[in-house]
Amino acid sequence: MIGRFLGSRGWRRFRRGRLAMASLAVIGVYFVAAVAVTLGAVSREDTKMRVGPNRLPGFLERINAEKRYDFNKWYVGELSGVFGRAQRAGDEAAAREMLGAFALAERRMSGAAPSELFPVYETMEKAWGELDDALAMREDLADERFVLRAEAAEQRASGADASATEARLREVEERLSEIRPRVEELYREVERAIEVLLPMPEGLRGLVYRLRIGLGTDSKGASISSQAVYSVKIAFQVGFVTALLAVLIGTILGASAAFFGGWVDHVVLWVVSTLSSIPYLVLMAVFVYVFQAPSLAKWFDNPDRPGLGLVPLYAAFGLTFWIGTCRVIRGEVMKIKELEYVQAATALGFGRFSILLRHIIPNTAHIMFINFSLLFIGAIKSEVILTFLGLGVKGQPSWGIMISHGADGVTNFFFWEVGAATVFMFVLVLAFNIVSDALQDAFDPKHV
Repeated sequence: MIGRFLGSRGWRRFRRGRLAMASLAVIGVYFVAAVAVTLGAVSREDTKMRVGPNRLPGFLERINAEKRYDFNKWYVGELSGVFGRAQRAGDEAAAREMLGAFALAERRMSGAAPSELFPVYETMEKAWGELDDALAMREDLADERFVLRAEAAEQRASGADASATEARLREVEERLSEIRPRVEELYREVERAIEVLLPMPEGLRGLVYRLRIGLGTDSKGASISSQAVYSVKIAFQVGFVTALLAVLIGTILGASAAFFGGWVDHVVLWVVSTLSSIPYLVLMAVFVYVFQAPSLAKWFDNPDRPGLGLVPLYAAFGLTFWIGTCRVIRGEVMKIKELEYVQAATALGFGRFSILLRHIIPNTAHIMFINFSLLFIGAIKSEVILTFLGLGVKGQPSWGIMISHGADGVTNFFFWEVGAATVFMFVLVLAFNIVSDALQDAFDPKHV
């Protein structure tokens, strides 16, 4: 069936579409990423590993003064804890072991001797203390300047002598202008010490680490890019298994209903009409909820085998998404069964099941491929919706979980977690939409 499909005139027409082939290449890149994740390129531990401060922004975003202080404070706090324990270790070997155990993924403590690192650490601690004092003084002076400006304006408006207030205001502004370069100098001193103690890795390890923090970190300091890439595997698993189940069920039931007719057609149409009367999102939620019953949850909520947690989604989507395919295949088979070659096969004495499997269903391959592409998209979007509602993927990253966890960060103008999941999903869904439209244009006689 696949060989016949790839050798058809419609496939040759599909290959002539540059946009469709580019979209197919994009889908191929996602597929390679999913395979790489499956083979261990990005593990679940990678998605949980702390790689930096909480909510570190990704590439191209400038870090403002408030975030700069918070991030440096985090690094100073972490390094202070590590060096504090190393100082209490007593000997050089134990201190080296404790310092070497600290790592942020590929970014590790400097390999220099502890005796060389302790002076740098003490310089950092001293500079940080002075920075805290300078920032507190700057804040106090800024508050005083605000009050003095208001007093001077009020005095000038009332006609009173404002010279003393203005003199004090000039003094405060001079002190502020003096303290600003001092604050910047202390920031640079602290950051240089952090860079010496915890240097950025180089070479391949450096590239990997920069890719980890390229899209920033979440509220627990874990890599957003690792989570987004790992979620590609979940999307492909859910999309492929759901689309395959739905196409197989819909094709078999739709073809059987149209070809055999009679009570078979009535039963299939009754099931289709009944399930179609229920909103599909509600129907999927009910199926998923059934699998969360205590008697079943112990089988599917196994942290050691997270793949079992996707079984409820496979079942819910597979039992609901076949309806559209069934209707389309039924209509197509009702036309095909009246064609001459089917009547000739019947006249030659071929069995009805043989005709159905060898002559009718293979000639609906183009509809099956188009519906597979559409259902793949629908499964991915439905998984994101159900996961966002708390009924989908659990125990491992997915785009739905990323959007759910990152929603509170949006109120603080941190869009990286939600944005990464949305962009990854958008590109994949858009590519499949383009491929689906191109397949329909190439194989549907009404579009030729």
